[in-house]
Amino acid sequence: MKTTYNKATISDAEQIFLLCKQLIDKYENIDSIDYEKVLLWVRKKLESSIDEYTTIYSDGKKAGYYHFYKNEDGEYELDDLYIFEEFQSRGIGSAVIKKCCSSINSPVMFYVFIRNERAIALYKRLGFEVTKTVGDSRYIMSNAKAQANN
Repeated sequence: MKTTYNKATISDAEQIFLLCKQLIDKYENIDSIDYEKVLLWVRKKLESSIDEYTTIYSDGKKAGYYHFYKNEDGEYELDDLYIFEEFQSRGIGSAVIKKCCSSINSPVMFYVFIRNERAIALYKRLGFEVTKTVGDSRYIMSNAKAQANN
C-alpha cells in the first residue's frame, strides 16, 4: 500500500463538509449546541482554509483528508482528519499523524469527540493524551508530554 498526498481543492470542500457533518451527527450532543450555527461555522472555516487541507491517496485512490496547521494560539493542530470507511484499519490515519508529528519539533494537539472511542484509542496508542475537556462532548488531546521526553 502506497500513501501519497496532494493539496485539496475547492472541489473537495463539500465532501469534507459532509464528513464533518457526519461526525457531528454521530458524536456531538446535538441538544447542547446551536446545530445550524455550528454547520455554518464549519462551512465558513472550510471555504476560508481549503487551500490548507491535504487529500490522502492510498494506491492512487482518494482515501481521506486532513488539515494540519499552526492555530491562532500558536499550537500545531491536526484538524479534520478523515479516513474514508473503506480505507480505515489500514494504518493510513496512523501514518498521517506520524507524518504531521515528525514534520515539526513541537507538540501537536487536536479536538476529538468524547464518544469517538475508536479514534481516542488510536491517538492514545500514538502517544497522545487528554489534556482538557471542552463542553460536554469534546476532548483536546496532545502529545506534549511525549514530545518533552524526546
